[in-house]
Amino acid sequence: MDYFGPHMVIDLSDCNKDKLADKELVYNTLLELPEKIGMTRISEPDVFSYSGVVPEDCGVTGVVVLAESHCSIHTFQEKGYCFVDIFSCKQFDTEKALIELVDIFEARECEMRIIERGKNFPR
Repeated sequence: MDYFGPHMVIDLSDCNKDKLADKELVYNTLLELPEKIGMTRISEPDVFSYSGVVPEDCGVTGVVVLAESHCSIHTFQEKGYCFVDIFSCKQFDTEKALIELVDIFEARECEMRIIERGKNFPR
């Protein structure tokens, strides 16, 4: 790798709204996904429900710290939308991550990008 690491950015849309509102599901996803894709979880997931000034912006947000970096999930249940970021200092199974997340949230549409972070990072 001639860069620090991949940052996988996933937009899931037309998801199951009940799953997007499920705080326990987001927690369990952050608890189990890292190992499934070859990463090491070093913290418990921190997950909370959110209901802001704009009612349709409610959802669940969670993050877990990994030895390799972090993974975060932000859901917007009323809009059927979910954002996921997975950043790592090493390669990981991006295809498995996408398949797992699409399945978990029952997304009918998804968009995924990989950003090569730290191209000039000193090794």
